[in-house]
Amino acid sequence: MENTQIQEYQDLTKKRNSAKTYHIDTYGCQMNVADSELVEAILISEGYKKSIDINSADAIFVNTCAIREQAEEKIHSQLGRYNLIKRKKPEILIGVLGCMAQNLKDDLLENKPYIDIVLGPDSYRELPKILNQRKRILDSIVDTKLSRYEVYQDLFPHRKGGANAWVSIMRGCDKFCTFCIVPFTRGRERSRNLESILQEAKDAVDNGYSEITLLGQNVNSYDYQNLKFHDLLEEVSKTKKLKRIRYTSPHPQDITEELLRVMAKHENICDYVHLPLQAGSNRILKKMNRTYTREHFISLVKMIREILPKVGISTDIIVGFPGETNKDFEETISLMHEVKFDSAFNFKYSSRPGTKASEYSERINDQEKKDRLQKIINLQKKHTLERNKILIGSIQDVLIEKESKLSASHWAGRTDSNKWVVFDKKNSQINKIVQVKIKEARGVTLHGELLNKMEAA
Repeated sequence: MENTQIQEYQDLTKKRNSAKTYHIDTYGCQMNVADSELVEAILISEGYKKSIDINSADAIFVNTCAIREQAEEKIHSQLGRYNLIKRKKPEILIGVLGCMAQNLKDDLLENKPYIDIVLGPDSYRELPKILNQRKRILDSIVDTKLSRYEVYQDLFPHRKGGANAWVSIMRGCDKFCTFCIVPFTRGRERSRNLESILQEAKDAVDNGYSEITLLGQNVNSYDYQNLKFHDLLEEVSKTKKLKRIRYTSPHPQDITEELLRVMAKHENICDYVHLPLQAGSNRILKKMNRTYTREHFISLVKMIREILPKVGISTDIIVGFPGETNKDFEETISLMHEVKFDSAFNFKYSSRPGTKASEYSERINDQEKKDRLQKIINLQKKHTLERNKILIGSIQDVLIEKESKLSASHWAGRTDSNKWVVFDKKNSQINKIVQVKIKEARGVTLHGELLNKMEAA
């Protein structure tokens, strides 16, 4: 190494040794949001401070999602912008975290040599050690080992404030749906112990949160020393001053009557169930390895609505799965008509390398997928409006979460059944549960009038 190169290396090392600010961008699901809060806690414990401006940060991290091709494309574009920052400031550390790091580490290292750190979802505990290593060496550092045990139960997240706190209760997935990469990026299912979950719930309440959402790839398959999900939910509901509890995302296979009875029993457990359908055709469900039938799904919906009459039910639907015929698609449409979901997250199929479905040869052309997607989006808008109109004239308990996007004089919050309501602020405050009389339903949003206690009575 020539003298000029030695000097450059020494200067770079010196700058990195003094680096103490960070920036995190997060893509993907709620689990990624919770993981980013965990990473932030680890960084803060090491003396790092959050940078207000990404351009002035000493370390930039992106927590990635690999569930769909579109998400990956966004992240690749974002990494390109990070590279431009690094060209102006070579001492910046760039780290890729999460599912893409786990799934595409070789591609990232080969095609984006400016990336310094690649960490999978089970390796965040190693971050302090890796940051110290990276100050001394120039080569990229990679840790993507999957664990059968890591649940971060002794680490607590750094939250940004608000009404809801994400509480991760388990990690990984054992379902192996043929379209999904998650079992390969997050490993097998393992559950966190009850004590640490209850402690985190208590801490969230003590720090001003009114609501917690229990998280897991298949949250209702929670199983710790024979303690099942409905047992856990029962215990969490006893947390003092905890006003609301939600959970996501469950699998229809693991929805039980015991779970629904616990929800009905406790006022602070929200009457809301996210029940991912994916497809209404038994043939396609079997190809997806979804482990339930159309008939079983419909019976589940009936049981949910019988036990929880005021429940809101949302779902996930994928169109254009390999081999999906017009008849298969129409079966999805007919099931939507029969169930009338309150809301839905709708997607066109995106092939994920490494999954079983990526090997299927019967592909649906992109235009057909787009047409089918638009049809179910339009139908769901109709059903959402129908379901929302039922609430006109009713009085709803609404947790105020944020200012309305359309008006600084209005709050936006959610009902117990997970419907968004917009209303005049008056003298109300964020993070409070207030009573709102529903006046109007506009698409996915309800509009109402804030009541005082006398009016509500």
